[in-house]
Amino acid sequence: MGKKSEGKLLAQNKKASHDYFIEDTYEAGMVLSGTEIKSVRMSKANIGDAFCTIRNGEAFVHNMHISPFEQGNRSNPDDPTRARKLLLKKDQIKKLYGTVKQQGYALVPLKVYIRNGYAKLLLGVGRGKKQFDKRETEAKRDAQRDIQRALREKQKVAR
Repeated sequence: MGKKSEGKLLAQNKKASHDYFIEDTYEAGMVLSGTEIKSVRMSKANIGDAFCTIRNGEAFVHNMHISPFEQGNRSNPDDPTRARKLLLKKDQIKKLYGTVKQQGYALVPLKVYIRNGYAKLLLGVGRGKKQFDKRETEAKRDAQRDIQRALREKQKVAR
């Protein structure tokens, strides 16, 4: 159901794939105020500690840090980590709410990007990894890296 990001990537949550099994993705618009969009366009957004919640039938992203715009004026927001409303369809919010109510599932912001002039947030529905899952994923990644390294060296010798 999720869409791939085609626009310019501005911020990415690299810890999300380490801490969660991402099962589904959704693209959501963000309600930004004042000069926040200018800061986002300049890649001044950070979603490393961000998380999403659903309250009263509306989705919000919390702890997403957008630095104040340097050439801004009084329309700069006071709190750079305030909760920002996400624009999703009602059916999507209901589906997400039902999924997140289950034990072990969370809404995780994955990427911030610009598409068609609008700031978008890629949300992932993630199931938390246990410590042994993280070690297993790391071992697979190391094995894949060793295979690639061996293939590269074999190609060098063949030349």
